[in-house]
Order: sequence, then C-alpha cells, then structure tokens
Amino acid sequence: MPTVAEIITVLERIAPPSTAASWDNVGLLLGNETATVLRLMTCLTVTSAVVAEAVAEQVEMIVSHHPLLFRGVKSLSSRTSEGRLLGPLLSAGVAVYSPHTAFDNCQGGINDGLCKRLGLTQVRPLRPWPSPPQFKLVVFVPDADLARVADALFAAGAGVIGQYEQCSFRLAGTGTFFGSEATNPTVGQKGRREEVSEWRLELVVPESRLAAALNAMRAAHSYEEPAFDVYPLKSLPGTGGEGRIGELSASLSLAELASRVKAELRASLVQRIGDPQRPIRRVAVACGAAGEFLTDAIQAQADLFLTGELRFHDALRAEAAGIAVLLPGHYASERPGVEDLAAELSRQFPELNVWASRSEQDPLALV
Repeated sequence: MPTVAEIITVLERIAPPSTAASWDNVGLLLGNETATVLRLMTCLTVTSAVVAEAVAEQVEMIVSHHPLLFRGVKSLSSRTSEGRLLGPLLSAGVAVYSPHTAFDNCQGGINDGLCKRLGLTQVRPLRPWPSPPQFKLVVFVPDADLARVADALFAAGAGVIGQYEQCSFRLAGTGTFFGSEATNPTVGQKGRREEVSEWRLELVVPESRLAAALNAMRAAHSYEEPAFDVYPLKSLPGTGGEGRIGELSASLSLAELASRVKAELRASLVQRIGDPQRPIRRVAVACGAAGEFLTDAIQAQADLFLTGELRFHDALRAEAAGIAVLLPGHYASERPGVEDLAAELSRQFPELNVWASRSEQDPLALV
C-alpha cells in the first residue's frame, strides 16, 4: 500500500504547488508522510461532518481542496474551534493534504473541468503567466567530453522544454586557442595556436538552475578554461495561468447556458446577470469566489463570466460593463472537481479505497 508521501508525489504531479497563488497555504497540513494509506477521501472543505465521516470510515488520508488553516494558530486545544475540528483527526492519525489554487490552475484541474462540462473549445488561460526566466547555455566541448558534459548538465536541470527532458542541440565545428606559458592545455601545446575539433552544445537552463548547471559543466569538462556563453532569453507568455476562457461551438442564449450550468454542476440555484435572451459564445471561467477575475473577463471581451460567487458591487460593475454573469455558488463550482480528483486518484492507486466525501453538503440551503 502507498504511503502518504507517495500519494503526495502523484498529487503534486497532477497539481504542482508552483502553480498555487502566492497567498495560499497548500501541501501536507496535517499528518505523517511515512504513514501507510488504505482509505482516502477527497472533500471540498474539512468540516465537522467530514471529520466524523473520516473517523467512522477509518480513513488514513483526506485530500481537501480548501486548506485546513490559512493563518497562524496559537492553540489546538478543545477550547478553540480549530482544536475541536482537528483533534479527532490527530487522534486517529489522519493526514490532510490541500492542493487548493494549484488544483484550480493546473492542466486538468477544476477550471479545466468546468470548461469541459460546459463544452468549451479553444480553452486557454484567462490570466496567463509569463514563462519563468530562462537562459541559453552554449558550451564548446571536444568529442571525448560531449557525453559526459551533456549528462552532467541534464542532471543539473538543464535541457527541459515543457514535458521533454534532456533536450539539446549539437553542432560540430573547429575551435582555436593559443595558450600562454602559464597554461596547461588538455589538448595540443601551449605557446602556439591549436585547432581542435569540437562540438557546440546548446541547452536551455532555468534561472533557478543556472549556477548549478555552470558548476556541473566545469566539473565534467576536461579543459582548463572551458569556453561557454550564457544568453538571457526573452520571457514569453507561458501555457499556464489562472482562470480559463474558451468558446462554445455554437451560440446559446444566456438562459440556455444557465440551464446547462445548473444541470452539469447539480446546482440548486444559479444567479444570473444579463438579458436571458442574450447570445453567448465566448465564456470566461474562474471557480470559487473569483470576483478579481471579472476585469480579466471584460478585457478579454468575454460574453459571459462564470464564477461561484460575486460581491454585490462587482455584480453592479459587471452589469455596467455589459458582460453577462452566471453564479452557481461556490460549492457547486468546485465540488465536481473534488469528485474528479477522487476518480483520478483511484485510477492512479487501484489498490486504494478512494471516494469523495458522502457527507459533505453545500452550507447554503434554499428557503
């Protein structure tokens, strides 16, 4: 059976923590990484009902979309609400991991799931992230060094392009040098010009790995003074980002799309801003309480902005800007993603008993 740490490895491959918002609190928030897991439950939020279910079902790990704790806590005693909530989990040895905004933003995460349920195509980030700073490292090596230097650079984190590793370009040529009396050349002699058959080896290196790559290159290279160049690369929009925007295959009225949203998300209520007969084609999506993406949706000329909930004054701003809005509720916009995650973890770990919490409910009820 897998350990908590092994499950975290898969979770962080699905939703890399680097894609989480800077203010968020993602990762393992409770429990022992070395503990074995037989039963795993996903949920949107750790509530008293979820805790009771986890203890009764002898769950060893909970994957909760929303973090247990956002701010520092000074006490986890029975006198505090946090202590009363977490106490039973601590006693039962239940680990809790939260992916939160990393799972919102990642490929195949909650926002992508919403787009899929709505039938959107040409889906792309609503708020794209720039690519992380990168450099092009060019190093000149003799044939005997080529494999050794390349392998050292790969091991140091160079040569990664998207989902591909060990990427490089190699071009054969001739290098020249004239060593002074103070030199001790690996090939040829000092005091005269030498011509040597060499390879031009090129790799991309992220800024965070540049120093390690240069150290690895020097250690693997046989030359006393390796010749190399480092070029900064222009940062371009990356493939990742927050929120999503896409196109319906055919226009729907706002009323028709609201009905689709209600059915697909099993929402008890969908609030609407805009004329119900307005045609909708371009849709911006941001799950949960994502009113801060309204400006992005307006700038992207979306016909509709779909989010879980919106503040009153943001609703007025949307109305004034002429963009339609659908609000299925925070719970309804994110709960399907929790169920999708349970299904994915079940596929990844068929030996586990995995389910989405059966006791969890939307705290907001209609009267």
